[in-house]
Amino acid sequence: MSPLPIVAVLPELFAALEAGTSVILQAPPGAGKSTLLPLELVRQQRLPGRIIMLEPRRLAARNIASFLARQLGEKVGERIGLRVRGESRTSAATRLEIVTEGVLTRMLQQDPELTGVSLVIFDEFHERSLHADTALAFAIESQQGLREELRLLVMSATLEGMALEALLPDAPVIRAEGRSFPIEYHYRPANRQQWLEPQVGAVVLEALAARPGSALVFLPGQGEIERLAQWLEGRLPDDVRLAPLYGRLDMAAQQAAIAPAPAGQRKLVLTTNVAETSLTIEGIGMVIDSGLERRASFDLRSGVTRLETRQIAKASATQRAGRAGRLGPGVCYRLWSAEVQERLPEQSPPDILTQELTGLLLDAAQWGARVESLPLLDQPPAAALASARRLLVTLGAMAPGSEQQLTPGGRAMAALGTHPRLARLLLRARELEAEGLTGIVADAAYLVALLEEDLRGSERLGVLFHRRQGALRQGAARWFERLGLRAGAAQPGPQGQWLGLLCALAWPDRIGKLRSGHRYQLSGGVSCDLVEGHPCQGAQALVAVEMGQNDRGSRIFIAEPVMLDELVRQLPELVSERQWFDWDEREERVRAERQQVIGELVLGQRPLEDLSDEQKGRCLLQGIRRKGLHVLPWDEGSEGLLARLCCAADWLADEGWPAMDDESLLARLEEWLLPALSGMTRLEQLKRLNLSELLRQSLPWPLPRRLDEALPSHFTAPTGSRVRIRYQPGQAPVIPVRIQEMFGQASTPCVADGRVALVVELLSPAQRPLQITADLGAFWAGSYEQVKKEMKGRYPRHYWPDNPLEAMPTRVTKKKMGLQE
Repeated sequence: MSPLPIVAVLPELFAALEAGTSVILQAPPGAGKSTLLPLELVRQQRLPGRIIMLEPRRLAARNIASFLARQLGEKVGERIGLRVRGESRTSAATRLEIVTEGVLTRMLQQDPELTGVSLVIFDEFHERSLHADTALAFAIESQQGLREELRLLVMSATLEGMALEALLPDAPVIRAEGRSFPIEYHYRPANRQQWLEPQVGAVVLEALAARPGSALVFLPGQGEIERLAQWLEGRLPDDVRLAPLYGRLDMAAQQAAIAPAPAGQRKLVLTTNVAETSLTIEGIGMVIDSGLERRASFDLRSGVTRLETRQIAKASATQRAGRAGRLGPGVCYRLWSAEVQERLPEQSPPDILTQELTGLLLDAAQWGARVESLPLLDQPPAAALASARRLLVTLGAMAPGSEQQLTPGGRAMAALGTHPRLARLLLRARELEAEGLTGIVADAAYLVALLEEDLRGSERLGVLFHRRQGALRQGAARWFERLGLRAGAAQPGPQGQWLGLLCALAWPDRIGKLRSGHRYQLSGGVSCDLVEGHPCQGAQALVAVEMGQNDRGSRIFIAEPVMLDELVRQLPELVSERQWFDWDEREERVRAERQQVIGELVLGQRPLEDLSDEQKGRCLLQGIRRKGLHVLPWDEGSEGLLARLCCAADWLADEGWPAMDDESLLARLEEWLLPALSGMTRLEQLKRLNLSELLRQSLPWPLPRRLDEALPSHFTAPTGSRVRIRYQPGQAPVIPVRIQEMFGQASTPCVADGRVALVVELLSPAQRPLQITADLGAFWAGSYEQVKKEMKGRYPRHYWPDNPLEAMPTRVTKKKMGLQE
């Protein structure tokens, strides 16, 4: 038996599977969990039914299936089966079926009991793909509600950062030790402002010159692999064979990269993170790691999924380096510093927190559950779920206002087993063909086969469609079969004449109308630019198929031109009419129209007459919101009242005062201002408004009376003079009063039931400031004496007593007081 590390825990593992229903296995890459373990389950026939093993990557699934079949001396499709997107090889003899790409989810939807299946294995679960999270949630619910005897085995290279034990509380955790030799690390920090490939290439040449053996280079994507291969051309030692490895390569090229190097030669494998865990590549003793990966991330604001190139997490760095220590002591060159290594996050975020969730929401609705109620390791963001729900409503898969109820069309989309956008395209194409659009189903089948590939570059979709038509035949036939049609008829039209129409069905929110230059207004409400030099440049309308995001906003990479009048004629379900009321910024007046629209894209409009007074008022509110509250006729009285109300909300917060800041007032315009706008259509008519009265009327009873009690507009001085109190939000209120009128006032006056002291601005007889104080008693006992000396000579006719606390307050001269001057 193979000396792989998994051998040591096989007895414990098999006993746990026989005794219970769930097991968690932690085993590092190379331990044999993806190969020897399932192989022994098949050989020993320990379980009565079939085994399903979920692999997160197609490349790994194909190679593992091929490897296991060879170990049994068979071909794939006998005891070892394979089902991935576009390929199915199974038979009645199949005991172990390796699946990926949502296949397991579809199996559970079609048969929630998984009849005839004894064990489901989730391999490389630490990668946390959305499909794996979804399938595990469904499998747990199936086990708990339908099939108690269904066994689940979750295998992961690491358990850090996951709460699997909480999700599977009764599952024993079995740990297999790794088989790894010491690894020597060299840090060669790259300059991220310069081209990556020459810097990686220099380290590759250094490593190959320093030691014998084959090397594995990790790069973020196919583009970098191709550019590095080009840079290395003519620079590699004669005994080194270059072997790229990524998902889009044909099977023969993948096998060449994985197989041992020919005698007397060594390999240089250029790969992405597909080789981090599942794949074993023979003869590797050196790893050169760029430290980068490319991951999909969904931007909620723009509705665009973008591929981001970013630094890997520590777990990935460890797994990549471990590839060098499988056969003996190895070496790993890292293109970042040791300091950066210490700052790397422990794990990459799971897909469920970063990706578009339309497929998950559709799967959950088909399953008959709310996403929030599923047994998931991480609950998805509420905003991402809301965005997915809006898209499903737009596609007709969910009824407006429904939390999880699918329409008949939504159930048909879910049954097709592809992204809801593409499912909608296929199903509607079948209907349109029956209505007389000959050839549209063939175009649709070929188009979906194309769109399921990883499209790159900036291109017109039709060009890609015709360039790859021959290679798409098998995929198109599969979709014909799914639609219940004869695959032999799967021949697209000579010009792909329906492509624009079909793209509009899949992306009704990305139908774009040219605004200026390269910029398009999309039906989803966002604007974006067509990349420079795009073949669609100048098209009056298009559908944006592939989009990206950078610091300057969204950009369109792959698109197909459309004729808007044809969309209106052929796809009336995309078009609606609405009454549109808005504010004409240029003419500063209400504008109302009846518009023909696709989403937010206006196709045509005509004036709407006979608006109601409320409709006019609401349009005027739009203008006020755009321009700001300053367009209202504020005066000293209304501004003072507003300041008092803001202070009341702050100082008497426990009494239920409404917020009166600008943002809150704008948000509540309909409540306090709209009733007063009846019949108004222009800003100049706002001069009629009495804002003080409107603000008071907006207060619930008894707050208007309470305001005058607690925060009066005026202070009555000891002389009887009424002095306006200056209220300012965030500051103490101020009263400007002549000093003689405050004689005899020992304490500082207050407002807000004594909670807030007034700041007293004491004035000279000529109304000029002498002193500002918030403590009158301290002023009379201190600074007053100096003020008295200075003022006696300047204002001899006015009263300057030696003891101001016992003096009579006055607003007249000594003569009028009857005192000797």
